Amino acid sequence: MLEVGNKAPDFTLADKDGKQVSLGDFKGKKVVLYFYPRDNTPGCSRQACAFAAAYSDFKKLNVQVIGVSKDSVSSHVKFAEKYSLPFILLSDPDRQAIEAYGVWQEKKNYGKVSMGVVRSTFIIDENGSIEKVMPKVKPDTNAAEILAYLKGE
Repeated sequence: MLEVGNKAPDFTLADKDGKQVSLGDFKGKKVVLYFYPRDNTPGCSRQACAFAAAYSDFKKLNVQVIGVSKDSVSSHVKFAEKYSLPFILLSDPDRQAIEAYGVWQEKKNYGKVSMGVVRSTFIIDENGSIEKVMPKVKPDTNAAEILAYLKGE
């Protein structure tokens, strides 16, 4: 996984509308980049809703929120509509960004070992460097923890 001070790997992925979005599009702006396992699962839905509820606070701080998963563009459309998600969701079926950020890892679930996305969040500064790394975050508290950090609380 990447560390604080590393240059954030750039990527270009499709958003829920099929538009190509690059990390470089947000140079000069802070970005909260969060990776999550799957649309419409309980934890991922709670995490997305927490970001949606706090979205106006992120906007006031001039921070862009971007969620990334392996799900398809059409899955993201349904997920965003179902929960009225106001932020960018990017589809990474080939794991371009997922692997570049080191969040594709071995996971254990009920004794079964498999590979998957480990729920992780990165704060990227205005110059494109990683300011904070939050591995294995909790879906219910991730957005609030990031806001507290950004506000210096």
